[in-house]
Amino acid sequence: MAALADAGYRAVAPDQRGYGQTDAPKAVEAYHILHLTADIVGIVHALGEEQAVIAGHDWGSPVAWNCALLRPDMFRRLVLLSVPYLQRTWHMPRPTDAMRLLEHDDLVFYQSYFQKPGRAEAELEADIRASIVGLFSGSFGNPQSGAPFVHKSGGLIKGVGGHHARPAWLTEADIDFYVREYSRTGFRGGLNWYRNIDRLWELNAFLSGARIAQPSLFVAGEHDTVVRDMHTAAFNALEETMPGLTKKVLLPDTGHWVQQERPAEVSSLMLEFLRATDQA
Repeated sequence: MAALADAGYRAVAPDQRGYGQTDAPKAVEAYHILHLTADIVGIVHALGEEQAVIAGHDWGSPVAWNCALLRPDMFRRLVLLSVPYLQRTWHMPRPTDAMRLLEHDDLVFYQSYFQKPGRAEAELEADIRASIVGLFSGSFGNPQSGAPFVHKSGGLIKGVGGHHARPAWLTEADIDFYVREYSRTGFRGGLNWYRNIDRLWELNAFLSGARIAQPSLFVAGEHDTVVRDMHTAAFNALEETMPGLTKKVLLPDTGHWVQQERPAEVSSLMLEFLRATDQA
């Protein structure tokens, strides 16, 4: 944000629904994609603007591309980090059904594990500091790990390969901030995003085959399990599904938390993209 502001852009990073200082409704259905995109449209209006460039990481990436698809008049450029555009198709199975096909014996895909309200919350909130460090240090950025699965008998943090030691790019001040926020809010709001993946599938059938025409940028880490193991086909198809794509970049020796692991490189790529497309 500082790099963008120093370059003359107005940079805004809202706490999304369920996180930080923003409201966190208890109802699972309060987190479906139409609510999440409407929140961002409301922010643009509240700031007195008519248009904005939108950038999103992880779950923020689907929010960003749905904003671009549903309100192209407002979001004329976008930046996706770590999660590539997952184009809806008519033959796409219900997400939770597809996840069950990947599971065997005691292993459960982590997003399936999140579906039962209360289970993951209890584990994550038992020791919030250990949970934060474990999630940031786990398999999402570990070059030796595959897609994250959870042993029903072993618990979530053990399943995603978390460690007790924080990664070098995550400061103690970062951890303290996350611990304070999640101690106050709990994890239910964030987990409710995952509990809407089937609802998202039901709602967005009308977007089947939709391509994103706006100028766009994609950046991820080469060790990010989302690109490497989970959505490799979507990453490889970005030039087709996002015809406005100007560049896609895999940063070396980088995991899932790309904007935190490599802030200078991500900022530089974003500024290069913005300056090249300012007249778009």
